[in-house]
Amino acid sequence: MKKIILMAALAAATMLVAVADRIPKNLNKLLNAEFAINSLYVDSVNEDKLVEDAIVGMLEKLDPHSTYTDAKETKELEEPLQGEFSGIGIQFNMKQDTLYVIQTIPGGPSERVGILAGDRIIIVNDSLIAGVKMKNTDIMKRLRGKKGTKVTVQVKRGNAKDLITFRITRDKIPLHSIDAAYMVDEQTAYLRISRFGAKTHDEMMEALDRLRGEGMKRLIMDLSDNGGGYLNAAIDMCNEFLDRNQLIVYTEGIKSPRNEATARGNGRYKDLPMVVVVNQYSASAAEIFSGAMQDWDRAVLVGRRTFGKGLVQRPFRFDDGSMMRLTVARYYTPSGRCIQKPYVKGKKDAYEEDLLDRYKNGEYYNLDSIHFNDSLRYTTLKNARPIYGGGGIMPDVFVPVDTSEYSTYYRDLMAKGIINQFAVDYVDAHRADLKREYATVADFDARFQLTDDDMKRFVEMGERDKVKFDEEKFKTSENLLRLVLKGLIARDVYADASAYTVVVNHRNHDLEAALQVLNDSQRFQSLLHDGNPDYERLASRHGGGE
Repeated sequence: MKKIILMAALAAATMLVAVADRIPKNLNKLLNAEFAINSLYVDSVNEDKLVEDAIVGMLEKLDPHSTYTDAKETKELEEPLQGEFSGIGIQFNMKQDTLYVIQTIPGGPSERVGILAGDRIIIVNDSLIAGVKMKNTDIMKRLRGKKGTKVTVQVKRGNAKDLITFRITRDKIPLHSIDAAYMVDEQTAYLRISRFGAKTHDEMMEALDRLRGEGMKRLIMDLSDNGGGYLNAAIDMCNEFLDRNQLIVYTEGIKSPRNEATARGNGRYKDLPMVVVVNQYSASAAEIFSGAMQDWDRAVLVGRRTFGKGLVQRPFRFDDGSMMRLTVARYYTPSGRCIQKPYVKGKKDAYEEDLLDRYKNGEYYNLDSIHFNDSLRYTTLKNARPIYGGGGIMPDVFVPVDTSEYSTYYRDLMAKGIINQFAVDYVDAHRADLKREYATVADFDARFQLTDDDMKRFVEMGERDKVKFDEEKFKTSENLLRLVLKGLIARDVYADASAYTVVVNHRNHDLEAALQVLNDSQRFQSLLHDGNPDYERLASRHGGGE
């Protein structure tokens, strides 16, 4: 027995030496360790998992954005950016453990066979999905599938006793980047973009061309909560607003030479007055776009400092479909500002708590809580007005977060899903009447109001789900609750996601600030030419910041 073990050890050692001779010296240790564990460890090991854990462990010691994803995770991450996936083409909510169709995608598989908004899908193939507390992800797995494959669903419609059976052929389903595009007033268009995907530029141009036909003379582009996406989408969008050879963004790293992207000069909206809305959740490609607009004095930025995600990841795809995204460079705005906020290698927890730290420090609520580092003072490239670096993009006009109507009662109703649930039930009971009474979203927005009896039933629904009524907190949040409920009802009735935005934007303080800037032409020009004097005061007061 000892002889067998010795021979195995000698054979393994010989193979290690042979392998080591064919690879760079600094990788010998890692390869030898993996080989020894797989060959000699006392218990069986999963070699694939061992290698994956080693990759993850190495990346964790680097920056916060170098990551590894397995084949399944990689596919799920890429689908929203590629602009389409294969499925049956519905948007849905869960109503009392039952899938409730909010809308069918126009021209999609479900619409073609006759699925309607308000239908409840009870059975998918032979699997009961209603009333069994199935996760949304598990339901989606059953509905999604390869293009051309078929799925049979059984649907309950209205008060009909029997289920209706539909056989749906799955097809490519588009994923849109534009949440809303409409005229706020006779001259001002509003465009909200939720992501930077493969088709975002095309969607934006289609929306802008339509809005121009409706009278657009100026634009509010809302990139709040936009987490970014494809760099090329941001570059293509910037090209529509910048002049020929104006720098859009550049990347650079110790082992990656400077690489620049510049405007081609053939954009169709280079002279359109514009305000860009950003907030603390605007990241990556959203920061590239807003940074370029600010650096070239092309637009006034309104909102709060952006997230600060400015690291360039190069994807390394493996044969099994998994991927490693390795940071190879940093993004810089045209003026030379590094978009990436500071971080300490290997300290991902502290990095992820940055937004919470901003909240605790009062940055979301009070301009005087913001520190500008005078050593990171830059100037814009056209009008030489002062701007500041240090991570993220600081807008030209700061808009504090308004929490005056927020309460723990509102939070609990939202967390329990009561707000969505009530809206679904309300539309379920009144859909035909609402469509008959309010022909358009604009008509609904102008005239519809929930009654006091409606709100009483809403409160009772919350109490049935153990959300205790608090009269004082209800009064604090009542107007906000009414508005959000109205928006959700509008989205459902008109099968139009933008209907929700049209309604709730009446309490969008960032939009309000953007309109104020555009309506005051003198202030608009002053911000573009001179900058915000409050920022210079803060930089001087803090002596350069921390």
